[in-house]
Amino acid sequence: QVQLVESGGGLVQAGDSLTLSCTVSGRIYSSHVLGWLRQAPGKGREFVASTRWNDPRTYYADSLKGRVTISRDKAKNTVYLQIHRLTLEDTGVYYCARGTSPYSDWTVWGQGTQVTVSS
Repeated sequence: QVQLVESGGGLVQAGDSLTLSCTVSGRIYSSHVLGWLRQAPGKGREFVASTRWNDPRTYYADSLKGRVTISRDKAKNTVYLQIHRLTLEDTGVYYCARGTSPYSDWTVWGQGTQVTVSS
């Protein structure tokens, strides 16, 4: 059974940068994809970024490309999401998820971490 635990959220100022962490426990196969999605208040979940567990390739939402960076440290079983130049629109709950394709079909979710951006 895979468990995903997010951390690093909180209250931040617009323009700041933030790094979220997702600690992975349990069995992860080379075919698995680890991703970040977010949900703003009153909206549906939105894909942010993903990476393959055994492959350095990364995938980003077009709207966030250039402002977010996903990375993984397999020795620490952790996937990171850096968000730069935060705006009010980045406010929401950020989820770590596991799937088998880069942009969809997420089957395991973490509990989420709240990010609130203030002006």
